[in-house]
Amino acid sequence: MKNILSPAPDPAAIIRQLHVAADCLNLPYTQEIIARANLPVQVLGEREAPDLAGSYPANLSAGKRHLLLCANRGAFFKACPGTREYRCCDYQVLNIGMNCPMDCVYCILQSYLNNPWLSFFVNVDDLFAELDSKLGAEPERLFRIGTGEFTDSLALDNLTHFSTKLVPFIGKQQNAVLELKTKSANIQNLQGLDHGNRTIVAWSLNSPAIMQREELRSASLEQRLEAAKLCASWGYHLAFHFDPIVLHPGWQEGYLHTIRTLFSTVPAENIAWISLGALRYLPSLKQIAASRFPASRFFYQPFVDGLDGKRRYFREQRVEMYRCIAHELQRHAAPHTCLYFCMENDTIWQQVFGFSPIEQGGVPAMLDRSVHWL
Repeated sequence: MKNILSPAPDPAAIIRQLHVAADCLNLPYTQEIIARANLPVQVLGEREAPDLAGSYPANLSAGKRHLLLCANRGAFFKACPGTREYRCCDYQVLNIGMNCPMDCVYCILQSYLNNPWLSFFVNVDDLFAELDSKLGAEPERLFRIGTGEFTDSLALDNLTHFSTKLVPFIGKQQNAVLELKTKSANIQNLQGLDHGNRTIVAWSLNSPAIMQREELRSASLEQRLEAAKLCASWGYHLAFHFDPIVLHPGWQEGYLHTIRTLFSTVPAENIAWISLGALRYLPSLKQIAASRFPASRFFYQPFVDGLDGKRRYFREQRVEMYRCIAHELQRHAAPHTCLYFCMENDTIWQQVFGFSPIEQGGVPAMLDRSVHWL
């Protein structure tokens, strides 16, 4: 008998209260989300914020039940905040909101943000005007754009339907590619969109043990890959991110199982790129995560301070994990799929792949070539 997957969890189902900035209340998009959510609504005045008991980060778990619809007063479109000490991919971040209804033990947002609630920016006319301006100013440049830096790209999409606005917009651009990165299986809104072959749907993957224990309210490995398979059938190209790679008992078997399941489920020819990145974190994250998730133990392993101020596994440990995972990926991946490291140095590249990015024109050029193949 065929195994039937249980429905993937909708991360947004945890939300119990909408908060709306008064100056955004009458926007048609705000009203659309309010009607779809069917949740209690609190209207907030200028400089007012959701009133949650406790202080940050102790109230982070409770904060994930609250969604604030508001305007972004700053820039929507910025370069990824990489560091010069490690090879960066020249990613461009489109900021659509802050925080995530899923709860990953290792999530850097816990020590990066200072508000416990979820935020989604509803002044999308400003967002698209800024995109028009930035893309139009450099027509010869290829922009690789992602929305998954400060939130999950699709975790709230059942409420916001933002993908139905953004994907067709990018589909009409000649100098941009959009990557939607998620740990959910919220892909329903992507079906039938005019994506113009310009949107890549991406999933973060991990060892099953890490996905089950350390990524709360996320979809399972099988659910993520079945969603990816569906997206491929709708004409989307795909990407996958093994990041963070976490040292844990049975890590070799776990990551090899994930890779083999990936390529037995998803057509290899649809995969544009796959990234690898070992666990790294701001020192302040350890105390926050330990207080919120006392059963998790991986923060108590040996780490070294990296040049970017983040804690990392020792180089020998990183190389061992990377070699194991990269070798298996190379056995299965299509020739055009770009395998690359997120924020690693040239020594690691040489020891694992046998070359440094500069020999290939740099990480941005490697990824650009993958985009031009699409």
